[in-house]
Amino acid sequence: MRLFLAILLCKLSRWALRLLGRGGTALPGTLALKLCPDIVARLSRDMRCCVVTGTNGKTTTCRMIEKLLSESGVEAMANRSGSNLERGIAADLCANAELTGRPRRRTAVIECDEAAFKRVCGEIQPEVIVVTNVFRDQLDRYGEVTHTLESIRMGLEKAQRAIVCLNADDSLVASLAPDAPDRVRFYGIDAALGAGSDVSDAPRCIICGAEYEYGFHTYAHLGGFRCPKCGYSRTEPDVAVVGVDALTTEGSAVEIRIDGEVYPAAVSLPAVHNLYNAAAAVTAGLVLGVAPESAVKSLAHIESGFGRMERFELGEARVTMVLVKNPAGCDRAIEYLSGIDGAAAVFCLNDGTADGTDVSWIWDVDFERLFADPAKAPHELIVSGRRAEDMRLRLKYAGADENAVRIVRGAKELADEIAKIPGEVVIMPTYTAMLPLRAELAGRVGRKEFWR
Repeated sequence: MRLFLAILLCKLSRWALRLLGRGGTALPGTLALKLCPDIVARLSRDMRCCVVTGTNGKTTTCRMIEKLLSESGVEAMANRSGSNLERGIAADLCANAELTGRPRRRTAVIECDEAAFKRVCGEIQPEVIVVTNVFRDQLDRYGEVTHTLESIRMGLEKAQRAIVCLNADDSLVASLAPDAPDRVRFYGIDAALGAGSDVSDAPRCIICGAEYEYGFHTYAHLGGFRCPKCGYSRTEPDVAVVGVDALTTEGSAVEIRIDGEVYPAAVSLPAVHNLYNAAAAVTAGLVLGVAPESAVKSLAHIESGFGRMERFELGEARVTMVLVKNPAGCDRAIEYLSGIDGAAAVFCLNDGTADGTDVSWIWDVDFERLFADPAKAPHELIVSGRRAEDMRLRLKYAGADENAVRIVRGAKELADEIAKIPGEVVIMPTYTAMLPLRAELAGRVGRKEFWR
């Protein structure tokens, strides 16, 4: 009876909140958990579940997995809104369930917060787990990378039947392999796509502390790492991007090796980090029974998640919104922006709980590269958000003319200003800054709310 009442309460509260124009992604799940604390375990019991965790790339990787399953004939439920704590997962499981608790869709692709992973894994008992990467993120909440890694490790210990898909190029993630012996599939990139970065959250060996050597770099601490002292090194991936024919602001043309066989692939999202997401999705899809040809083909039809390389046509502006939340991810956004000549840049910095109350991470981002060549610097700079002044100061020290950096308050006012800018505009907001601005932009172009 408690399960029935919890599902009913969740559905009714979600319906009411959405009638009011709210997302209903957290509160309905909170209410359901109050009434039935084991509701996640009970509703997922008869489902095939793939859980994706890690610092960056969770939402996009989930979208990719959902797409490749759909194109192979499997309709999966997913927490597409990105509400990835236990309450958000509970709300989406309730939405997928009949009042009896029987699931409408029996396959689930679930994005899970790293800190919540250890609890959620014990309840869901996933068939597949994907770990994208581990970067320094929200120090006030997660602490150092070793704490995040330990939380993921504890989750793996509770998921003894899961096949674990690990990023071979991330020395931190790859170190999780001994916690899932004989159940690991590695993915990665077998190509040097960058010269590394000054932002590295794991310069030293997690086993012995010696400094890593690299055969190649992709970005941050990812690449062909090897410890010269103890020998800990990158494992050859089962699924790998082995050739890049084109890497543009629109997408990529690549070759993907799957268990020794090479397939040509088009990835419809730009940037190197989305190649990692693509390799992760393909690896998970293979474990779930998707044929390699079908998995690779689906990558050409991926749509961006809300705020993740999402595009809008607004007035004279062609807008790309790129969510940022930590140095490694923001460096990727800066790299993307740097590749667009004559773009305008909008930085929206908040310090809410979901953003991380400590915004000192902006000083570890390589904003200087935007102003290294004045001829290629953004032709217009706007800052917004509760910590707009901090962002303006950071840009000044990076080389921007402080007097040329405009502060614009409010989502409506900011959207009005963006619409006046001709050409490419790249918006880089933190999470709570992104939500109202994305809602404003979506409303103006007739796009759905992020939770639809």
